[in-house]
Amino acid sequence: MQPLQDRVCIGAILGAHGVQGLVRVKCFTDRPEDVGAFGPVETGDGARRFSLKVTQVLKDGVAAKLSGITDRDAAEALKGVSLHVPRSALPELAADEEFYHADLIGLAVQWQDGPRPDGEIVGVYNFGAGDLIEVALTPEPGRKPQNVMLPFNLEVVIEVRMGKGDAKGFVRVNPPPGLMPEE
Repeated sequence: MQPLQDRVCIGAILGAHGVQGLVRVKCFTDRPEDVGAFGPVETGDGARRFSLKVTQVLKDGVAAKLSGITDRDAAEALKGVSLHVPRSALPELAADEEFYHADLIGLAVQWQDGPRPDGEIVGVYNFGAGDLIEVALTPEPGRKPQNVMLPFNLEVVIEVRMGKGDAKGFVRVNPPPGLMPEE
């Protein structure tokens, strides 16, 4: 198993598709059919590895055949499992302004609207209504740590700088009113 930071989640199994062991996959790739283009996939915990062949593009992702999964029960048992590939299997990015969502994790957060607790991106999610970033706020002395979810769009995240060499990257954020704690 590759270390977590060297792997990228490219999809999640939604459930079975038919009775012959096919699975429905929600794809986190630009084009759904590309989910099968990066070689074998492994589960989030690294316990299982599959070859994945896309058989059909669906409204909510793709139908795919996973090696070793031959019936509906086995396919349904994988519901909710995330599928990962080594970072090295992904294509190189063409421009400095491009990045993968996984690259955002660990970036420092700078606030456009003035002093706030420091923050760091600890997750990137999409629950169907657009991308969200989860920011862990550095707790003030005597206070509990807090996380905040912010939309990842051009109105809120106004700058993304990827780190190069020893320079640490950051995002500059203009949070909407009411989303930050104690507002």
